[in-house]
Amino acid sequence: MKFINNPLKKDWNKILERPTKTIDDIEGIVNKVFLEIKKEGDKAVSKYTQKFDGVLLEDNFVSEKEIKEAILEVSEELKEAINVAHKNITTFHKAQKTQKVSVETTIGVSCWQEKRPIQKVGLYIPGGTAPLFSTVLMLAIPAQIAGCKEIILCSPPNKEGKIHPAILFTANLCGVTKIIKVGGIQAVAALTFGTETIPQVYKIFGPGNQFVTVAKQLSTKYGVAIDMPAGPSELLVVADDSANASYVASDLLSQAEHGADSQVILVSTSKKLIEAVSSEIQKQLVELPRKEIATKAIENSKSIFVENNTIALNLINKYGPEHFIVCTNNNDFYVNHIENAGSVFIGNYTPESAGDYASGTNHTLPTNGFSKAYSGVNLDSFTKSITFQKITKEGIRNIGQSIELMAAAEGLQAHKNAVSIRLKNI
Repeated sequence: MKFINNPLKKDWNKILERPTKTIDDIEGIVNKVFLEIKKEGDKAVSKYTQKFDGVLLEDNFVSEKEIKEAILEVSEELKEAINVAHKNITTFHKAQKTQKVSVETTIGVSCWQEKRPIQKVGLYIPGGTAPLFSTVLMLAIPAQIAGCKEIILCSPPNKEGKIHPAILFTANLCGVTKIIKVGGIQAVAALTFGTETIPQVYKIFGPGNQFVTVAKQLSTKYGVAIDMPAGPSELLVVADDSANASYVASDLLSQAEHGADSQVILVSTSKKLIEAVSSEIQKQLVELPRKEIATKAIENSKSIFVENNTIALNLINKYGPEHFIVCTNNNDFYVNHIENAGSVFIGNYTPESAGDYASGTNHTLPTNGFSKAYSGVNLDSFTKSITFQKITKEGIRNIGQSIELMAAAEGLQAHKNAVSIRLKNI
């Protein structure tokens, strides 16, 4: 990790840059795939699956037989772990349900708001260097609780034309309605346009690499909503001498192993801790199976020394981390004043991994600074709020003149007439 000593505020933007390609670098590729799939459907999907995943499939769909076989392949210990996570995630997301909001704004004027599920949603589950079956839990559980009728899951096949058995087991557990062997740009494009066999959806969820992120953003140009721009994973830890250096190092590495384009940042008021964490990273790194990936991510990452908590907090809010771990003598200061973060983890015994898997919170979170404007996935992500109103004769008498005056002032005579004709008949 690159050490940065007490940087000036004017240099923060440069220091906090993400190690990602610009959209211009990859938008051309994404556009090409989109247009081809829009025109040729399944034929183009098959072509790009063969090109990017190295396998030619006779059928994109996962059969009941494949699901049953996958369930047998998953160990009982892993099934139990997934069930524990399923319970906690379900508990947390069920608690997010809200009641109908109803109010009489004026005598005779009733307004209310109700939530309705998004009917058709697409879930993108990465399956390349790591089969993220945990993401199935994070997306399918709230979709099921919300009442989405069609839950379409896409995940890239391996060289044998299969999806990892843990993904299939979890999808089956969570009530996914269709599972499709397609990944990357072609999956997002297929969900955007629909093909002869792959349903079009109204909203696409899920993390992915930079190509998937750009593909999701492009899908919005064709009338499909997305959860958020969720690209390469990132983590920022703020820590001081009260933190355990080995814990901090393990948390930084847990995100670094996601991908070479991941970024981790340590912010500290203690140079001694920074040195200790750097040493621990080197010790722990050599033991990791994904050492090569984590090493590349660490090269893109930084340790930043600042003089006090106020400077640290301002820098962190400027960065807007996806994951934010707080291990300091004054955790409440950060917890109470953090404004931009996807998910916050507090204290020495709250690893980011807990949120990734089993504590109950959702791990699909905004990256690349989008936590300044986006929330992470939650139950409301799978619903729409619809407003209703009902006005009686007394109600239209009470607000009618105000409507007429406002409509006339805007030069919209037909708007005024719609009220006037009613008032005349009362």
